[in-house]
Amino acid sequence: MDRYELRRLDYSLTEDHEALQAAYKDFFKTHCPIETVRAAEETGFDKNLWERLCAMGASSMALPETSGGDGATLVDLTLVAEEIGRALAPVPWIDHVVGARLAARLGAVEPDVVSGKHLVAIDPQHDAVSGRRLIPAGSVADQLIVRDGDEVLRLTYATRPAKVDNIGKLPMAWVDPASADSRTVLGSGPEALAAYQRALDEWRLLTAAALVGLVEETMTIAAEFARNRYTLGVPISTLQAISHPLANMAITVQGGRNLARRAAWFLDNEPDERPELAPSAFVFMAEEASKAATMAVHIQGGLGVSAEAAASAYLVRARGWALAGGDPAATAKHVAHIVAERESALANQ
Repeated sequence: MDRYELRRLDYSLTEDHEALQAAYKDFFKTHCPIETVRAAEETGFDKNLWERLCAMGASSMALPETSGGDGATLVDLTLVAEEIGRALAPVPWIDHVVGARLAARLGAVEPDVVSGKHLVAIDPQHDAVSGRRLIPAGSVADQLIVRDGDEVLRLTYATRPAKVDNIGKLPMAWVDPASADSRTVLGSGPEALAAYQRALDEWRLLTAAALVGLVEETMTIAAEFARNRYTLGVPISTLQAISHPLANMAITVQGGRNLARRAAWFLDNEPDERPELAPSAFVFMAEEASKAATMAVHIQGGLGVSAEAAASAYLVRARGWALAGGDPAATAKHVAHIVAERESALANQ
């Protein structure tokens, strides 16, 4: 049997994986209650939480050992991303690790980026754009990596771009490469653009994993409410109009989790075999997370839509995070293009 055959179908975690996820779950439970999330909404970033997270090795773990990192796999990173989504953590960890990994592939990662002292982010839009573009972590990043034609550039600004309001409460900003104080070409041509495409796949994969964690916590909030809310003498969780949507949320969590872990494994081990998996995980969770979070608010009725309710915080992020990289429909078209090209190649053999 092919030594990879079992892992193509097996999504189970090792003891090390479980310990890693448990450690970050405990970290965010301790340091990122909903009050911390609310307090950071104005800027979209909690600097103290970020420094604590980096002290745990969350920034260095994602990089190869040759770049001063710890050589974590993408499956490892999906586990951390899940916990970030579960806690709604106001830190641009996904943007940073994806940008740092891209810089490492292009031979331009710096020690301060490895440690997390300097934040780096990328432009995650699928279709290359010119001129100004919205970047999810643009208002807090020290370095921005973007595409400009067939070049991949690293931009720095003496004054960081101003945050713009957005539904996901992200530190999002308009960024214009032409106005950067420093522009460094990290690479150009097909190889550099392929490295950038890999970064886009990783950003979508980790965002999908974060949305899995978000939906699971949303489901937990809704289920707890339904178990303790009574109507006509019975918990509302016994009513089909409540129990069936909760079951659908559980299916979304398990399906999205399995898809994300499978995509992560293929990206690490056979990146050319199933290139549609990572963007597919993102498209699936972008649609389903919004549905699940909306249903969780409905289950709680008037309480769910109140500004104080945790469910409302999860709802706006379920919608906003999925749009941070542009229209998910563009990624769906990308998936269709990959599949169509493969089927056409098989038909012509």
